[in-house]
Amino acid sequence: MPIRIAIADDHHLISEGIANMLRYSADIELVGAFPDGPALFEGLELVQPDVLLLDIQMPGMQGDEIAAVLKRCFPRLKIIALTSFDTLFHIRRMMQQGIEGYLLKHIRRESLVEAITLVFGGGTYLDEAVSKLIDEDDQLQRRQKAMGTLLTKREKEILVLIAANHTSSEIAVQLFISKRTVEHHRESIFAKLEVKKVSALVQKAVQLGLIEG
Repeated sequence: MPIRIAIADDHHLISEGIANMLRYSADIELVGAFPDGPALFEGLELVQPDVLLLDIQMPGMQGDEIAAVLKRCFPRLKIIALTSFDTLFHIRRMMQQGIEGYLLKHIRRESLVEAITLVFGGGTYLDEAVSKLIDEDDQLQRRQKAMGTLLTKREKEILVLIAANHTSSEIAVQLFISKRTVEHHRESIFAKLEVKKVSALVQKAVQLGLIEG
């Protein structure tokens, strides 16, 4: 039996374009196309697709809200986000709802068919650009956690003050410690973050989320 799919997108041309892309795929059958949340929920009561291609910006309800409801009401339904949004905010929000795939709308027909087939079989499919973003963010979070653990509480306090352009003497006064102690902590912070200049220190600390930019 072919894989039954449905499309939820408020742009008719997008839905029509996807339908045309899949028209000649013998293993895939389009059973519905819906322009908004209410039409989607009503339609899913009548047709039972295996995989839903879901735009994440729909009238009335956002994609992550729709996905959350769908996962409760139709637990067997596989969901692939199909969108033009390639930001980590949108990607993380959707993935948190338990969807099985995230694709960008410039995807090629072969990759779309591959994604549908893989997700239907129980796998997860991420657009290559999306996967790269997630990997980079995961690496950044790991570095942030490592650096955050590596720095002592006092070093974190001093890092914030250094970033605010305070001198060692000013930091010593604010923290009620000696200037020599501040200098010792400064050397330790620079060594741990592997930088030599204040500008580089601030830039790296921002990248790692240790201080606000």
